[in-house]
Amino acid sequence: MLSGRLAFLSVVVLAAVSVLARAATIRITIDKLAFSPAVVSTRVGDTVEWVNKDALAHTATARDGAFDVTLPPSKTVSSVLKKAGTLDYYCRFHPNMKATLTIAP
Repeated sequence: MLSGRLAFLSVVVLAAVSVLARAATIRITIDKLAFSPAVVSTRVGDTVEWVNKDALAHTATARDGAFDVTLPPSKTVSSVLKKAGTLDYYCRFHPNMKATLTIAP
């Protein structure tokens, strides 16, 4: 019975390591009141690194409410993508700043 449990745990651990190994870090930069790149394709489990190079605070706010990241001036904030879909997002402080994030399963 113990060997069956160990085999099961081994499979679970290997699956978790496999998922972690595939995860990527995607960098989205805010500079001169613009997201760059403005269109990004990622996968669930990837990390988005939001880099604010401006001297102003910004947000990355999904129109559907999926995320709302506050970015202080000259700071970097990271978030892990947890749900698939195509999300349009913008800056609440500067609504003309718009971009799209497509997250595959």
